[in-house]
Amino acid sequence: MNSLKNALRGNVRQYGMVIALVAIVVLFQITTDGILLRPLNLTNLFTQNASILILAIGMVIVIIARHIDLSVGSVAAFTGAVAAILMTKYDVPWVLAVILCLVLGAAIGAWHGFWVAYVGIPAFIVTLASMLIFRGLTLVVLKGATVGGLPDGFEAMGNGFLPDVGPDTGLSNLTLVLAALLAVFLVALEFRKRASAVRYNFDVVPVGLFYAKLVAMVAVIMIFAYLLAQYRGVPIVGLILFVLIGVYGFITQRTVTGRHVYAIGGNVDAATMSGVRTKRIDFLVMTNMGLLAALAGMVTAARLTAANPKAGTNFELDAIAAAFIGGAAVTGGVGTVVGAIIGGFVMGVLNNGMSLMGISIDWQQTVKGLVLLAAVAFDVWNKKRTSVGGGAGAEESSDKAPPPEELVAEIEQEKAHDTEART
Repeated sequence: MNSLKNALRGNVRQYGMVIALVAIVVLFQITTDGILLRPLNLTNLFTQNASILILAIGMVIVIIARHIDLSVGSVAAFTGAVAAILMTKYDVPWVLAVILCLVLGAAIGAWHGFWVAYVGIPAFIVTLASMLIFRGLTLVVLKGATVGGLPDGFEAMGNGFLPDVGPDTGLSNLTLVLAALLAVFLVALEFRKRASAVRYNFDVVPVGLFYAKLVAMVAVIMIFAYLLAQYRGVPIVGLILFVLIGVYGFITQRTVTGRHVYAIGGNVDAATMSGVRTKRIDFLVMTNMGLLAALAGMVTAARLTAANPKAGTNFELDAIAAAFIGGAAVTGGVGTVVGAIIGGFVMGVLNNGMSLMGISIDWQQTVKGLVLLAAVAFDVWNKKRTSVGGGAGAEESSDKAPPPEELVAEIEQEKAHDTEART
């Protein structure tokens, strides 16, 4: 029972957001007469929010490193515009145009990183300036007009689906196969994490609850895949998103660079004294945000089949809201990529559900603002509760970073030395 309590306390933000997301989905599924989870609407929900989810991945890392980026919407619009001009006016192959624009986005992020990390200007100011700069440059590049006629291969990034393979079952076979492989991989990962925790005497949840969690996880994945397979399967942008979640989840949780981001976000002075190259990490974080903003911009242009001067408007606000709703802390050092994705889906389901109910845009903005305020208020309340001595001290260590690999290696070395000494 104590292990269960500790596990729940240690992941209170993640569990809270998952429960909130499920509650919102159930609410809108009922109030929209089942339209929300229809295969076509589910696919639209995915493709319409893909750009925000991509930006949320980069934004949560920026926030963990105690910064903010207000320019992502303008940078996305600018890179999408440049890609459209390259392909339509200069006949650049779409693959080369995508690569060039990703490099352009990274260069813009590096520009932000230089001012933030090496000059010492707050990211809020630097990116606020860039928000104005690149919104203006977008108008210059597009000359105030919408540019369409993009290549089919490029548009497939935003509107395409995985190809049909295998026998005609009326479903997307490839989607179901990929979902099954994902479920097997996640189950194996859960068993590996549990075995590692048991080996080092960390608290684990009871066996029954562990298997119940696995069953629920597999059921959600397969039901979600079945619904998508009933229409046209997983959209290509969904596949891009899954790859990004896997890559950035690994980087933030399993690499030295990822742990350094959490370290400088938690206490920059302590990180500096520990030998962490804080300026380099800040530079990389901002550069990465520019790279993802460029990708989000091209995905947006591909979905709209055109580059529009107004594209990316309010993207920065939605990405920041997704990160905070997903558990990032305003003081930095806390947050996860998966949490930001959950927060993005909360925002997306709210938008979609309220639109299906015919609620006007002004009330939609009001509700989303209240949800964001509630999420941050919960974070502040939870911090005060734990600091007063509520007994949930495991929460901070669990949310900031998993047990470091270096510590595990040291423990193994000490055990090996003890064994040698005894023999």
